[in-house]
Amino acid sequence: MTEITQLQKITQIQDVSKKDFVKLLENIIDRKLEPFTALNKNEKLSIQEVADECDVTDLTVHNWIKKGYIKAFKIGRRVFIKRVELDEALKEVKSLKYRR
Repeated sequence: MTEITQLQKITQIQDVSKKDFVKLLENIIDRKLEPFTALNKNEKLSIQEVADECDVTDLTVHNWIKKGYIKAFKIGRRVFIKRVELDEALKEVKSLKYRR
């Protein structure tokens, strides 16, 4: 089929509310993106790994921890950050950037 005939196809959906349709689309998109976002949410990252991922220095990561931007924990003398905590901290920073 050519692009023109593909655009002319019309699909009708009946007996599905807008809310259910949106939820169905979100589920489909999540399943398709899962292989790309299948990072272990309980993964423990070292200071160096966080620094490399964020493209900053170790000292910057330590400062973020001191200021409370990122939650960290110790195992022995080593400091670790959970992947979930890092993702939440980065989301919060992005949202603050655009707040007026």
